[in-house]
Amino acid sequence: MWVWATTVHSEGIMNVINLRLCHCSHFVLSPKPNPKASFFVPSSLTLRNRTTPSSISCKKRFFSPIRASMASSTATHTETKPFSVLFVCLGNICRSPAAEGVFTDLVNKRGLNSNFKIDSAGTINYHEGNEADPRMRAASKRRGIQITSISRPITPSDFVDFDLILAMDKKNRVDILEAFNRWKGRHTLPDDAHKKVKLMCSYCKKHDETEVPDPYYGGPQGFEKVLDLLEDACESLLENILAENKHLRGS
Repeated sequence: MWVWATTVHSEGIMNVINLRLCHCSHFVLSPKPNPKASFFVPSSLTLRNRTTPSSISCKKRFFSPIRASMASSTATHTETKPFSVLFVCLGNICRSPAAEGVFTDLVNKRGLNSNFKIDSAGTINYHEGNEADPRMRAASKRRGIQITSISRPITPSDFVDFDLILAMDKKNRVDILEAFNRWKGRHTLPDDAHKKVKLMCSYCKKHDETEVPDPYYGGPQGFEKVLDLLEDACESLLENILAENKHLRGS
């Protein structure tokens, strides 16, 4: 059943458009509108102030229906749901913040930032609320990559909110899956959410390492090595996501 209602453009010109539903019970409902006949709308909308379209009052008017299919189709807009990626390490102050920064930088350079949701977390909450390790921030900055994340632990909602969860090493992956198994009995989580959890290095093409090593107790070279691995993995990760989700490529 269609509802015919009036709309007012910014120039003060009124049109009648067809709507599926309307909250105003005073509108006349017609299962098959007749574009040649006039109809009476007891509560049609007119401007109090023609320069302010949002200011309206109700007055009795007669209008002739105008088929506005083009206006209706223009008003219909379906937004693309961002693809969400969560990077996870132990404390969320070295590897996963760096992965978040590297991947964000790649996405921004491609002009795809509005198509992605990117975050990082840790399997423990020891550093919760802290900035990333200053050594990692400095190493990343030398490569033109900004790390701005604040440490937080992984939560049950992450298994709902994110499409992909990347663990930095095998122990991280085990801890993430164990957390999922604990939480799924107490929270409403997707049964197949464990399939979202993958190893970061599984996307590497230039390096043979299977894990991103924790650089926390090492020297400067450890942080550089982490960034080398992450840049390799993130480039491949982005291409993989875009290949499987062509709608994210943008115009």
